Amino acid sequence: MKFTELANRLTGISCPVFGISWNPIDTERSIARRIIIFLEPRRVLYRELDYESLCPCITSVTEIKNYLTSELPNVDEKSNLNGYIRAMRSSCNKFLNKCPDKKEFRCHACQPGTLDNMIFTSAVGELRGVFGVMIGQIAKAYGIDVEDELADIIPE
Repeated sequence: MKFTELANRLTGISCPVFGISWNPIDTERSIARRIIIFLEPRRVLYRELDYESLCPCITSVTEIKNYLTSELPNVDEKSNLNGYIRAMRSSCNKFLNKCPDKKEFRCHACQPGTLDNMIFTSAVGELRGVFGVMIGQIAKAYGIDVEDELADIIPE
């Protein structure tokens, strides 16, 4: 560890006997595990679309994007985890660009056979495809278990 890294983590020094305190660094594995745990209950990633509504899906994808963005500063920008997080976040942005949170889109996206419904279905499929690959890479690289429902989107 470099001195500058150590100095940045120091939070205090105590005397007369001597003591020192610091903030332990988050390991990439713990960050990856937090991300997987956050994604596991996100039904937009694995639930059949017949049981999902558009508005909660848009909200969930927005929350996922915001969470991934909040974890990025904790990850070394040259690490593989950084690339996985950025790919998932980019996929969220792509989904949100295709599925705008506008009344006219929401009305038609829930009606099977409409163009907006096809766009929504396609966007969810693309989102799940990217997340499946990235979650699989994270789980493999960091030895993290994934709940069965979310694991269903990981390609074999």
